[in-house]
Amino acid sequence: QVQLVESGGGLVQAGGSLRLSCAASGSISGINAMGWYRQAPGKQRELVATITRGSSTNYGDSVKGRFTISRDNAKNTVYLQMNSLKLEDTAVYYCNANIRRALWSKPDDYWGQGTQVTVSS
Repeated sequence: QVQLVESGGGLVQAGGSLRLSCAASGSISGINAMGWYRQAPGKQRELVATITRGSSTNYGDSVKGRFTISRDNAKNTVYLQMNSLKLEDTAVYYCNANIRRALWSKPDDYWGQGTQVTVSS
């Protein structure tokens, strides 16, 4: 079984910073891309950022220049440093990882349970 556990969400004032972490555990042979998505009330889930195993990154337009994604392959962990937070960044943030459970198996996508980020004025 594979689990993704997020941490680091909370309440922050506009202009502030937060750092999210997501650790993958369980029966894991390898992890390909990892990423963060978010969903605000009444809106569809959207891409925040993704990072490949080789650390190539991709960001959603609304967070470019403010958020930074990184990962520690030895710890099976992905991070999201969020700076200059805006009211519109308020959402539930979900961790995603493309994980291969065995050398011979096809990788699957896994999701964390989500962590709430609330930005106040």
